[in-house]
Amino acid sequence: MGEKYYLVKEKAVPEILLKVLEAKKIMASKHLTVQQAAEQVGISRSSFYKYQEDILPFKDNAKGTTITFILQMNDEPGILSEVLKIIAENRGNILTIHQSIPLNGVATLTISVETALEEGDVGHMIDSIQESQGVHDLKILGRE
Repeated sequence: MGEKYYLVKEKAVPEILLKVLEAKKIMASKHLTVQQAAEQVGISRSSFYKYQEDILPFKDNAKGTTITFILQMNDEPGILSEVLKIIAENRGNILTIHQSIPLNGVATLTISVETALEEGDVGHMIDSIQESQGVHDLKILGRE
């Protein structure tokens, strides 16, 4: 049976896995050993080794892929333009886009975006869209 992967929000990730991620970042930026990085984040070296392959930051793992997401936004001039601008600023290439007929002043938009392997940051792009004024909800439907 093959491995299964899940996309979960940070608040659902166990603390030990978040500390392993933090240790990885410290090792990469400060060129520390596993022992030194593990001590800094408060985990054992064996915990680091146990979980190091089990967690990757979404943005690092998502570069060079196609992301399909759905979002709900106010049906007001300029909001869709802002979303498209954010995608372009993060070097995203829109493959498909579909907007439903707005109901009660809210439109649902489904977008598939291809990101360049060397450029762009999907995590930053998603965060920026979620924080845009007029955007209510964003869910990732799939990633290839």
